[in-house]
Amino acid sequence: MKGVPGPTGHVVVVGAGLSGLACALHLLGAGRRVTVVERDTGPGGRAGRLRLGGFEIDTGPTVLTMPHLADEAFAAVGDSLYRRVELTALHPAYRACFADGSSLDVHTDGDAMETEVRRFAGPAQAAGYRELRQWLERLYRAQMRRFIDTNFDSPFRLLHPDLARLAALGGFGRLDGRIRRFLSDERLRRVFSFQSLYAGVAPARALAAYAVIAYMDTVAGVWFPRGGMHALPRAMADAAAEAGAELRWTAEVSALERSAGRVRAVRLASGERIACDAVVLTCELPVAYELLGRRPRRPVRPHHSPSAVVLHAGTDRTWPQLAHHTLSFGAAWERTFDELTRTGEVMSDPSLLITRPTAHDPSLAPPGRHLHYVLAPCPNTTTGPPATAWRDLGPRYRDSLVRELERRGLDGFGDSIEQELLVTPLDWTARGHAAGSPFSLSHTFAQTGPFRPRNLVRGTENVVLAGCGTTPGVGVPTVLISGKLAAARITGLPGLRPGRTRPSLLVRAGADDPS
Repeated sequence: MKGVPGPTGHVVVVGAGLSGLACALHLLGAGRRVTVVERDTGPGGRAGRLRLGGFEIDTGPTVLTMPHLADEAFAAVGDSLYRRVELTALHPAYRACFADGSSLDVHTDGDAMETEVRRFAGPAQAAGYRELRQWLERLYRAQMRRFIDTNFDSPFRLLHPDLARLAALGGFGRLDGRIRRFLSDERLRRVFSFQSLYAGVAPARALAAYAVIAYMDTVAGVWFPRGGMHALPRAMADAAAEAGAELRWTAEVSALERSAGRVRAVRLASGERIACDAVVLTCELPVAYELLGRRPRRPVRPHHSPSAVVLHAGTDRTWPQLAHHTLSFGAAWERTFDELTRTGEVMSDPSLLITRPTAHDPSLAPPGRHLHYVLAPCPNTTTGPPATAWRDLGPRYRDSLVRELERRGLDGFGDSIEQELLVTPLDWTARGHAAGSPFSLSHTFAQTGPFRPRNLVRGTENVVLAGCGTTPGVGVPTVLISGKLAAARITGLPGLRPGRTRPSLLVRAGADDPS
């Protein structure tokens, strides 16, 4: 594995999102002095926090899977995620509601899910689910250490027996076709293929290897941190500070001071100069390349994932049919992906993710109130309307979403809203997200694994990249891995793995959905 040559005693990490904080913890565990600089007033990055009229709103991801990857970062400094954050395993992980009026509770326990599939679609589909689950487990084992949790120096790193195993599992076929081999029920196929949208590719075009995301969602488990998703970066920042990191808030980087192929110092917008031996940039790739003064040459132009409209709604009521996470599918499916990735139109028959964090933490809202997060995928600003169009389009689309939610059974949703925040591609663009998408580069074949922008920077020997724009990619688990891989480039050490037992008092593994 290639690494950063020369002195690396003091590292400046730019950005206190999940990747930057994971990187900082791994660096601290390897004995480096670490300074974290963040333009915002606190940690989180995409996983930020906004207070709105007594409601505590997570501004980024709402689904936590693979929490052991976060624990690896804590373990690097002798700490534990499970000591700092109370996690609840969600049962069900999701509730899937379909246009025909049917619904399915998605359990990550194999026996519970087999029983639910049998009730929903009959014994043949239940048997197909069991085979699918075994395939997902094998797929995960074939990919994780060799193709996801690894630093690529060359595409030749792919030439390994695990590549043959992945091919034998059908990983280079199409996702939709592979899922179809196990499940003939079209509704069930959606449950195990919608995750490809996280990767920015329609199921009919995505590699079957991306079913590893479905493994994380439907097999490994979905968790909720008490205090919301922002509790995770907050705890990571606290652990880093206690391990000796210097955390600098409201500290925007304006320039990198370079000489002889190395960055010698980071300059802040305030004028302050921070001398350093190495730098980790976790900011958006366009921002990182601007600071570096160069863009890497790529044979094809970058292709970004679809964006999203998010309606944060603080309400005076909730609805019993909602689980903590509810997938509300429209009747359309293939057309939906065409609209998002090809024609650039907002979904004519939307499929939505509705998250109700107050289901497991009422303290996120005032007494007797509830918080709902409605995510509607939409085209990015390259494929669809430009960012400025959302000034007028956003309010109209918000109203159409409210009407659609009421049509799907959330009676009186519009009247129930006491506080709200609408986030559109205009807002993502203002935050510096390329193509107005918070999901960064899509996982097309040309932007996956060794073909994704590398975390080493040609021409600047002591700068490393981290975050969802570089390897391994988009999503909370992969972003945490990204921070670990960036640290390994500097330390030459693999990430430490936690070797402790989870304190059972802090993990409510049997929590039922209160709906």
